[in-house]
Amino acid sequence: MGRAPQGASPVTSPLSRSSSCLGIDFGTTNTVVALADASGPARLIEFPAPEGELFAFRSCLSFHAGDKPNERAIAAGPWAIDAYVEDPADTRFIQSFKSFAASESFSETTILNRRYRFEDLLSTFLLKLRAYADAGMAELPARVIVGRPVTFAGGAPSEPLALSRYETAFERMGFSEILYAYEPVGAAFFFARELDHDATVLVGDFGGGTSDFSIIRFERLKSGAGAGEIRAIPLGRSGVGVAGDAFDYRIIDNLVSPALGKGSSYQSFGKVLPIPNRYYSAFARWDQLALMRASRDMREIRALVREAMEPEKIERLVETLDENYGYQLYRSVSRLKEDLSSQDAAMFHFEAGSISLQGGVKRTTFEGWIAPELARIEAAVDEALATANLTPEGVDRVFLTGGSSLVPAVRAIFHRRFDPSKIETGAELESIASGLALMGRERDLSRWTTRVGAIP
Repeated sequence: MGRAPQGASPVTSPLSRSSSCLGIDFGTTNTVVALADASGPARLIEFPAPEGELFAFRSCLSFHAGDKPNERAIAAGPWAIDAYVEDPADTRFIQSFKSFAASESFSETTILNRRYRFEDLLSTFLLKLRAYADAGMAELPARVIVGRPVTFAGGAPSEPLALSRYETAFERMGFSEILYAYEPVGAAFFFARELDHDATVLVGDFGGGTSDFSIIRFERLKSGAGAGEIRAIPLGRSGVGVAGDAFDYRIIDNLVSPALGKGSSYQSFGKVLPIPNRYYSAFARWDQLALMRASRDMREIRALVREAMEPEKIERLVETLDENYGYQLYRSVSRLKEDLSSQDAAMFHFEAGSISLQGGVKRTTFEGWIAPELARIEAAVDEALATANLTPEGVDRVFLTGGSSLVPAVRAIFHRRFDPSKIETGAELESIASGLALMGRERDLSRWTTRVGAIP
């Protein structure tokens, strides 16, 4: 989009129109794909999943050893989750791997005696996604526009490294034109089609792992060959590595972990000691729970049942880990978060085996739990305004997208700064992919996209 990120070569000349373009929003939690032809709206690619047709495809993989040497069964999306839940002990489950795309410390991982780099994981995921789409992605166009975050996740993310890894993975799918656009810009393009006047727009994109913001000036060309087309002028951007996944963990940490022994005590050699908090850190990602069963921590946890001041809580922790209740637990957490987006209070229900946890949660309580994340998001919004040298009054429209934009406390950040009449939401999961696909019709894509290296 106008200005190329470090490590990328700008599109310096107008690109010819193509008959169709694929837009891919590869997210930390979900991946959404849309296809736009020469005219008409973009079409979301749907997947005939076990639970029904879906377009938000979970960004995860599972690997299971086959009966023959070096044979492996690979699944993605909901099929990967089903495989993992059915046989967690013998299944390697990978999720949220977008979060280490820009990590120089991650070089590779070994899965069933085979080494996988990040680009191997991503290309494996993309090829499986295409296979599950069946006829929807049987024939791919030459051009794909891929969404990328404003700021990649991680402590010291390397943007050039992430983009080169993306490039390798998407080249393996067979695309000859691989272009990149900031994810909030994809959403901005989707919304900006409806603008009937020039406007300065702030777009907030709330995913599973990152919250990204872009401020863009949209102007319709009045004359010349591109009369009527939208010109985009980037003014400012910012991003922060917290979003919906962090909200989920706060619910687990404050509501569930105490019922499983966090904060309680045990006796050892006549002393009363606190249960180590590290036993509960794996709850930040539910797929990590199964890995604890063969760990040293698990042996310690089993021993604590005899020494704990509240042994019934540690027994619940042991059962949760032994029976791999992680996925059921996170589904209960997601339902609570969704309910609190529309209600001032909601009931939490988690039923699995002999465990039954339930209780009411007020929205204000939840907002207190996620206050640190909200503060970081709020600071990022202010940073975007500062880099654009704008006050809130200088923004004409605000577009919010992504699942976590439905959280009232997130929306309140914008209502405190902007006139509520300026704020628009909707198409929370589809706007980025659809906007990316529709960009492909533009006469000059250099206004919106960048590319890595030279297109052959």
